[in-house]
Amino acid sequence: MIIELHLLQSFPVSNLNRDDVGQPKTATFGGQLRGRISSQSLKRAARLLFNSYGLGADETGVRTKRLVERAAGLLRDEYNRDYEEAVGVVSSGLLALGFGLDKRRKTLTEYLLFVGNEAGKLLADYCERDWDRLAADAADRAKAAEKKKADATEGRKSKVKPDKPTLEAAARILDASRVVDVALFGRMIADNKDFSVNAASQVAHAISTHAVVNEYDYYTAVDDLQPEDESGADMIGTVDFNSACYYRYANLHLDQLTENLRGDTELVARATRAWLEAFIDAVPSGKQNSTAALAPPETLLVVARDKGAWNLANAFLKPVTGNDLMVTSTQQLFGHFNRLRRFYGEDDLRAVVAASISSDVAGLDEKEVAPSRHELVSRVLAATKV
Repeated sequence: MIIELHLLQSFPVSNLNRDDVGQPKTATFGGQLRGRISSQSLKRAARLLFNSYGLGADETGVRTKRLVERAAGLLRDEYNRDYEEAVGVVSSGLLALGFGLDKRRKTLTEYLLFVGNEAGKLLADYCERDWDRLAADAADRAKAAEKKKADATEGRKSKVKPDKPTLEAAARILDASRVVDVALFGRMIADNKDFSVNAASQVAHAISTHAVVNEYDYYTAVDDLQPEDESGADMIGTVDFNSACYYRYANLHLDQLTENLRGDTELVARATRAWLEAFIDAVPSGKQNSTAALAPPETLLVVARDKGAWNLANAFLKPVTGNDLMVTSTQQLFGHFNRLRRFYGEDDLRAVVAASISSDVAGLDEKEVAPSRHELVSRVLAATKV
């Protein structure tokens, strides 16, 4: 079964997700430049809300290169180990487990790892159990480095193929069977594909329903202690921004989520609710202190279906125009959905629930319209029986 979430959300002056030169991200769609918010930034914004919607800290994960520092700190605090020695031991532990270290900074892993919050503790326990062997390896690596015999990319080339007991230890450290955000968004481990996780949720880049032109704000700042006989700004600059009504789309494959969470139906139910609630509220944090672009979605459409999936972005292939972009965009969204529904049929649709603050929900049955967010979420969860 699949849950699809379609949102229309209008942001005033904002720069929620900027590119490499600081401008709001854009994309060309339907031959016109559109505002864009990357799927990655939306997923992160949702992940940071999961604990607010019923998931415990031990049921969510972290994306980090700093497992060495975390595990070494735990070895110092819980086992009274010297921190600097523990850093070397944990580094040797990660190499033994088959992972590389950053070639410039050996206290970081070679790449970001998406792991449960308990991974640091499990890694520390592994290193403590095998302290003597790992400490000897760390000492050998340090001696080699001192003699300048180590290659500049030692962290990469020192990776070894772990034996079966070591692989079992790595599997415990990387276990994601109760880590909801890893189960939702997946994980790819290049060093060992057995630890990879297929994502249960797909998230599209948000695009504006209309054409946009990025603008910039010229600003000045004055020194508060500037003498009265002096004038002029002490800092000047520009900040890029745009204003846009975005179409957002995400889906959740419940069968894949259930598989990733090893059939724990209670956790699947809580994860599904957290996913739905968090994605409704997810707003990226870019430039929020200077723009406060904290507008919630105004039009929501949630579809529960047995198979298939419809991204409704083509409702806006022709850019929306007019004085009320939200109302026109809402009409375009439901019009496109209803045309697809008539053409492809409704056999796969288990439930359709919609709501709009700004516009009438045209073309939908009255029983498919929810009067509140709470009712919308409750109906969807009831339809999926999670």
